[in-house]
Amino acid sequence: MELSIYNIKGEETGRKVVLQDSVFAIEPNDHAIYLDVKQYLANNRQGTSKSKQRSEIQGSTRKLGRQKGGGGARPGDIKSPVRVGGGRIFGPVPRDYSFKLNKKVKQLARKSALSLRAQQNQIVVVDELSFDAPKTKKMVELLNNLNISDKKALIILPVQNNFVLLSARNLEKAKVVTVNELNTYIIMNSNVLVMPEEAVKAIEGTFNA
Repeated sequence: MELSIYNIKGEETGRKVVLQDSVFAIEPNDHAIYLDVKQYLANNRQGTSKSKQRSEIQGSTRKLGRQKGGGGARPGDIKSPVRVGGGRIFGPVPRDYSFKLNKKVKQLARKSALSLRAQQNQIVVVDELSFDAPKTKKMVELLNNLNISDKKALIILPVQNNFVLLSARNLEKAKVVTVNELNTYIIMNSNVLVMPEEAVKAIEGTFNA
């Protein structure tokens, strides 16, 4: 697949970049994408929710009424789950939600996500992406020039660039990551991928390793 390369003014440079089919043109595997996104979200869960069970409630164990003849259910103590202020039945307890996912499945999921974006023409390649100083205005101008200011843009850099990162930090619909930070969730959670030509080569080198 070939894509035109744009400059920061949104103009075509006349050059094209060839995306490797092994990364950007595979048959997307929906189940692998699902598993990788599920693992990412599960690993980010704190798992600290906790409610008190019957044995953890402080209160008397005195039986509040007689066994029969009361016209209702058998009465228990004040800590009974059916009473206001009693323990909770099967309530949440601290737990670890994370789970293991094979490396090859994660690799397949990320290639599938990139291939989906390529199939949907949601990848924009620029010749260079660097700022002399952190300026939100410059990032807004770049997104406007590329006609993607109304979309959730994922800006992928080959290496860390603090000026680009700080320029996009205050923009709700723009997120900056490096190739090493790329994962299935953030790819699928964006509408368009913006990357310089060097980032394309870095992605292909990473996912073909």
